[in-house]
Amino acid sequence: MSQGDLEGATIKDLVVMFTAIAVKQNAALEGMKSAEYNRLYRQMERVEAQLKVRQGDQRRALIPLYHHPSPTVRFKAAMATFVFAPQEAREVLQLIKDRKEFPIAMNASQMLSAIDEGRYIPN
Repeated sequence: MSQGDLEGATIKDLVVMFTAIAVKQNAALEGMKSAEYNRLYRQMERVEAQLKVRQGDQRRALIPLYHHPSPTVRFKAAMATFVFAPQEAREVLQLIKDRKEFPIAMNASQMLSAIDEGRYIPN
């Protein structure tokens, strides 16, 4: 995925890309493929950055992903949109943790601790 592809993509296209990347990240986590996960992480950052620079910060378009079947998609969407919907995003993280949706439940637990301790500052 090139920068030109991202710049020419619609908001809907970017949400689809975000979702597909998160699903692949989940598979990489489950398969303990850290190099693959890291490559996908960088792709996710580029998609999220492209949403952020769109008129009015279009990361809000990820909020409907709070109800996606994949816990990794929900986690990634919650983190990307925490700045807009902190209470709802926190609830998504708590539910992932409470349901023990591993392996991402560990990340959700760590983020909840960081939020509660004031160590997480959304951007």
